[in-house]
Amino acid sequence: MKTSNAAISAISYYLPPKVSTNRDLVEEFGVWTEDKIYQKTGIKQRHIVDGELVSDLAAAAAERLFEEYGVDRSTVDFLLLCTESPDYYLPATACVVQDRIGLKKTAGALDYNLGCSGFVYGLALCKGLIAAGLASRVLLITADTLTRTIHPKDKSTRTIFGDAAAAILVDRSEEAGIGDFVLGTDGSGMDKLIIPAGAWAAPRSPETAEERTNRWGNTRSAENLYMNGPEVLKFTVETVPGAVAEVLERHSMTMDDVDLFVFHQATLLILEHLRKEIGIPQEKFYMNMENKGNTVSATIPMALKDAEDEGRLKAGDRVMAVGFGVGYSWGATILHWKP
Repeated sequence: MKTSNAAISAISYYLPPKVSTNRDLVEEFGVWTEDKIYQKTGIKQRHIVDGELVSDLAAAAAERLFEEYGVDRSTVDFLLLCTESPDYYLPATACVVQDRIGLKKTAGALDYNLGCSGFVYGLALCKGLIAAGLASRVLLITADTLTRTIHPKDKSTRTIFGDAAAAILVDRSEEAGIGDFVLGTDGSGMDKLIIPAGAWAAPRSPETAEERTNRWGNTRSAENLYMNGPEVLKFTVETVPGAVAEVLERHSMTMDDVDLFVFHQATLLILEHLRKEIGIPQEKFYMNMENKGNTVSATIPMALKDAEDEGRLKAGDRVMAVGFGVGYSWGATILHWKP
């Protein structure tokens, strides 16, 4: 009888070669200093696309995973692609990627649209596909080119976001490598982190392209990414501590039982606020946004990969993964690392 357990067996990621440093932003806008940007965001540089599409980043991450771990691509039964910046309205970008990376035609493939909680939700979908007997090996890719949606003169938002793709292989396993989930949604916050125009609710028009500059000197139109930073911070500090407590309770664990906490790499300000509020020791709290920025759904898997490469994450460790952001949407789970 086949086990219905699932575990992460491999992670690779891809960063586009173009880099935007804090020095670049200081020289462009003539405000702040490099250190001021870093102290607020925890970011020194971020990788940004220069014409590449999500399918380009996703395919590159998948190819890197196949090469790095010697994975036979014909063994992949399902492809899940998490993105907020698809190549087309239709077809699904997962179909484009399936063809690009040469997955078998009997493999399922679909997109789902989530941001900073997308990796945790993706693991839930992977686990469900395996438990239902629909797949034994799922390739989950989280990829975004969100910097394409930021107005060039929106200096505050440009300090935060970067582009990336992470490829995660989830396999049927004897041991339960992926635990239970705490998932949540509050759509009343949908307007706090949004691209207001460009889809059918508000099609592009001369009016939606009209640029406005706010009192802080940030310029954008309704066709650009908008983030209400204070409201997003408020949502985060009101929601995440409860999710952490609930996921611990579901696993009959305490904070001391967790070897490493890997949260969505939002900004230093948000993460330090959460760490102190929840009471997580600094040595158990992993951060790696310094040279990557906030890469939306790719932050947690990239952090897991880096933590393992640095020796901070070892086989058998218990890891808490927590994502939160646009939607509002949040999710948390416990990973038994490579059981």
